[in-house]
Amino acid sequence: MSILFWGISIVIFAGFCLFMFGIKHVKQSDTYIYVGYLVVSFALFYIPKFVFIIFVLLKDIQLLIQKIFNWLKRKKNKGLTPNNSGRKMERAEFLYQMGLVLAAVPFASILYGVTKGKFNYRVMRESLHFEKLPKSFRGLKIVQISDMHLGSFNKKFDQVAKAVELINEQEADILLFTGDLVNNFAEETEGWAPVLSQLKAKIGKYSVLGNHDYGDYSEWKSEAEKEKNLAAIKKFHQKIGFRLLLNETETISINNEEIALAGVENWGKPPFPQHGNLKEALKSTDDQSFKILMSHDPSHWDEEVIKTTDIDLTFSGHTHGMQFGIERAGIKWSPVQYKYPRWGGLYRENKQFLYVNRGFGYIGFPGRIGMPPEITVVELT
Repeated sequence: MSILFWGISIVIFAGFCLFMFGIKHVKQSDTYIYVGYLVVSFALFYIPKFVFIIFVLLKDIQLLIQKIFNWLKRKKNKGLTPNNSGRKMERAEFLYQMGLVLAAVPFASILYGVTKGKFNYRVMRESLHFEKLPKSFRGLKIVQISDMHLGSFNKKFDQVAKAVELINEQEADILLFTGDLVNNFAEETEGWAPVLSQLKAKIGKYSVLGNHDYGDYSEWKSEAEKEKNLAAIKKFHQKIGFRLLLNETETISINNEEIALAGVENWGKPPFPQHGNLKEALKSTDDQSFKILMSHDPSHWDEEVIKTTDIDLTFSGHTHGMQFGIERAGIKWSPVQYKYPRWGGLYRENKQFLYVNRGFGYIGFPGRIGMPPEITVVELT
């Protein structure tokens, strides 16, 4: 049994080390799927054990304290043994049993997250009022999705097709996709066109690139090979009917009234790349126009958008809500908030709004716990 225990531990830790130090040498998209299996193995094997160990430790501490107490009492009573050890043993056994019960909670949560949770799509709705919104755009329905990471789905076309149906049920006027189509490789898009081309919007479908779309997480034989990978990813956006905005603005017109929809390439804090050029994207707009921005990384909003522009509404993604958190009974928490203060949902500074989508797909851990994949619906009034 001990050989099995240490064998599993060595394999898991060796796999993690191999991936962390060798990620740049990964050449196939399937590798990310195998890493997902590794992460699940680690989570199922160690997290429940960690919870159980805490209670075992509490039990040992309680028994140690009782032994010290008994020794002091015997010494005081000249060798007489206290008769309450049975009651203390019951308390210690209670801690042990409680540890077993509570260790089952993360085990069941992880198991649900990797089987059902990652496909339990949630529609999040917001209605936003803007004084400068042109009358013709009142009631405009914007649907946002983000962070597909197609390679992680392992060709589960049917599951994603159901999500596409749910997106179409929202009857979007404008459909926005805010980046990270793939994990790293253009080959991840193979077979997905028939599914994703079914996405519908009355006015148009628009997209931007995310940090994973540039192929930065692998070594390439040449810069030309890397550029070819990126070009194929860009072409796929077109293939499924999305207008990819690369530091540029699209003017949307209804009844001779207009709004500006801008899209920038990925802009993030180091180590994430800063390909985005907000000034370039906005050069064709004027100060009076109502502006919407797509920018993959929400840190861009704090660092540039609200400091230098009058953009009314920004859509971002990137954080995934860390695919783990609690959003119940007024509690909104995820570990990712310590890295990204604006990590999920709606944020406001004066008259400017940011919405951060919690992600459509997943990467790393192949599941979601308490943080369902999201379809965002924002209605403008």
